[in-house]
Amino acid sequence: MIRLLLAFTLLACPLLGQETVFPGLRSILTVSEWERAGLGNLTPEQINIIDQAMRRYHTIVPTALPPAGSPPPRERSILEAFGLPSFGGDWQSIPPLRAQVVRWRGGNRFVLDNGQVWEGVQSIPYELPGKHVTIAARRGGAYVLIVEDQNTAIRVIRVE
Repeated sequence: MIRLLLAFTLLACPLLGQETVFPGLRSILTVSEWERAGLGNLTPEQINIIDQAMRRYHTIVPTALPPAGSPPPRERSILEAFGLPSFGGDWQSIPPLRAQVVRWRGGNRFVLDNGQVWEGVQSIPYELPGKHVTIAARRGGAYVLIVEDQNTAIRVIRVE
């Protein structure tokens, strides 16, 4: 039972609280969970060993694990390491988003039929509601809005 609890805790903790330091078994278990797991039978030294193992685990394993089957994370460029956009990368492999504009939300923001909210970095001189648009990736993490397959290329950013 203790091994099962330890295994569950090792697997679940990074996904739940996303804390950088494991607070200890006593702080994350209720009194009834503590007793049902049989941890009341352990000595304080044994509990301390489990807590230390959990803290060690949190320093080795990232706090947010990627979903199974997701591609490995790409390496950041030197520019991205300093918070600047990368001007290289594989932006050409990002598939374009095709959607229909549902409505305007404020001055230069618009809502797509998939619920995403985008905003024009440049002024948008088109009446967008009801129009089919494509949002395509560009170099440096930028995106452009293409209205009904015409050559519009208005720079946009995703807000929601």
